[in-house]
Amino acid sequence: MIPFTGTPQSWNELIASLPLAHLLQTWEWSQVKAKYGWQAMPFVWQDAMGKPVAAAMVLKRSLPVGGFAKKMCVLYIPKGPLMNWENAALLGHVLDDLQAFAKRQGAIFIKLDPDVVLGTGVPGTEEAIEFTGGQAVQSELEQRGWKFSQDQIQFRNTVLVDLAPSEDELLRRMKQKTRYNIRLAQKKGVTVRAGTVDDLPLLYRMYAETSVRDGFLIREEGYYQTVWHSFMGVSPSVVTLPPFTEPLIAEVDGEPVGAVSMFYFAGQAIYLFGMSRETAREKMPNYLLQWEAIRRAKALGCRIYNLWGAPDEFNESDGLWGVFRFKEGLGGTVSRTIGAWDFTPNPLLYKLYTEVLPRVMDIMRARGKTRMRQSLGA
Repeated sequence: MIPFTGTPQSWNELIASLPLAHLLQTWEWSQVKAKYGWQAMPFVWQDAMGKPVAAAMVLKRSLPVGGFAKKMCVLYIPKGPLMNWENAALLGHVLDDLQAFAKRQGAIFIKLDPDVVLGTGVPGTEEAIEFTGGQAVQSELEQRGWKFSQDQIQFRNTVLVDLAPSEDELLRRMKQKTRYNIRLAQKKGVTVRAGTVDDLPLLYRMYAETSVRDGFLIREEGYYQTVWHSFMGVSPSVVTLPPFTEPLIAEVDGEPVGAVSMFYFAGQAIYLFGMSRETAREKMPNYLLQWEAIRRAKALGCRIYNLWGAPDEFNESDGLWGVFRFKEGLGGTVSRTIGAWDFTPNPLLYKLYTEVLPRVMDIMRARGKTRMRQSLGA
């Protein structure tokens, strides 16, 4: 476990060469988090020949805890570590190092949530396939005392669209209703354009409206402006490096009615944020937006379009069910991963943190929703 001392570009090049490369492990993402209280700590593992075989951008947040002589901290590796998780020797080495590191740091816990796949398809359907490799990783974590986290920071499951087929084949794989709504949006005069930095305030306004309407909490505007500015201004001519973002905005008669915030890295396009207005919803702008996002990602050379999020439980009681049915219509495949796991050197502190903090966060979320409604005049 060697601290990385190279340039931001060389870090991105390194992780892009490893299995399961992900946007949330890029240098740019770590710098966004650094502006909001996290310390970025990149590490690399090498083989006997000095070749990198694993990497992890560890994020550290210090927590002042009354009554203790020193600060506590939590450690998080978003969508990492990056490596071949089926290599048992490497897996054991990396986990040994991370566990020892957490102890040295005095961490309440260290959390990881790599895209290690348990299976594809909706469980219980003919299309469902289970992967023994993911199950073996879960078993290894359990044997080492890691716990399936009560706090799943990222979506555990998602929907992936394979971009290898032709555009005609991609349309054919969609559900009939989805294809119909794409054509309807085109007939009703919906258009889609690429956004610029000047559109970012508009994007946040629409995102805020969406959060109030659909009942979910978002961060203050400065956070999203930081994210967007950190990844914009880069030429999208090469999809692997560096990572970049662009908004796609749907309009009717020149008026914005919806948008998607797309991020690209290492051959994957990610639909990270989506926003819409009540205006012109009957014209189905979101369907055309997604089709144009697919076409754009394919044109840039991406292999996969990640629709970023699917239910934990695949039934109508899950809050993501309606959104999932929309995503499912785009012809993608459900990918189910192991989710987030925590290792804690101090079980007592971990218990206090996981039981007390969620109640505090519920209160903060309720206050945040109230402030958002007030800011929108709702």
